[in-house]
Amino acid sequence: MKAVLIAHTPNPERVAASAARQCYSRNSATKAMAELEEADIKRLLRMVISSGHLSVLEHASFTFAIEGISRACSHQLVRHRIASYSQQSQRYVKMDQQIDWIVPESIKAIPSAADAFSKALESCRACYLELLSMGVPTEDARYALPQASPTKIVVTMNARSLLNFFELRCCIRAQWEIRAVAETMLFQLKAVAPTIFERAGPACVSRKVCPEKIYDCPKWVELFKSGAKSGP
Repeated sequence: MKAVLIAHTPNPERVAASAARQCYSRNSATKAMAELEEADIKRLLRMVISSGHLSVLEHASFTFAIEGISRACSHQLVRHRIASYSQQSQRYVKMDQQIDWIVPESIKAIPSAADAFSKALESCRACYLELLSMGVPTEDARYALPQASPTKIVVTMNARSLLNFFELRCCIRAQWEIRAVAETMLFQLKAVAPTIFERAGPACVSRKVCPEKIYDCPKWVELFKSGAKSGP
């Protein structure tokens, strides 16, 4: 799996902080863009994030190229609606070469399961190729392909949407594949917008609460031991 940050708003934290400054000042965002010191940017961003004034973060957007994920994973990803997506089409891209199926580790760990899974995938592939050879349109032959089929997708989200995405998908309760995507994305964002994403992650990290109420979760245990217990 690869998730690579390929583009983002130039100076994303300065842009968001300038928007925030204009909200609380007579001065324009143009003036703030030119004059804000780095310390002011950090202070403003931390203030608006802690107060919940997250709309200013929507002025900063980030684009990722993601590949080597399953269709099962991409279906979860596109449920995040405040985003733009461009996905590799199974209507126009034929999967007539060797397919690099996405195989869960839980299946790989059991030889008999791995063997059964491999046979099922090969059966799907053989059916797909046979349908194509019969003249069935690619858009119809793809119905034989399983959710383990690999895909590529370009995703653009603003910073506010990303914070919500990480709360949901970095949680240990999230499905393993999309959690890996989220964690890879977050690691890269911390390098280009460290203040915006300094507390990004599952809700137990970002807001010190556990919406899932899973108190035996390793992250919850860590928070509890550090004295940051939340919830009933």
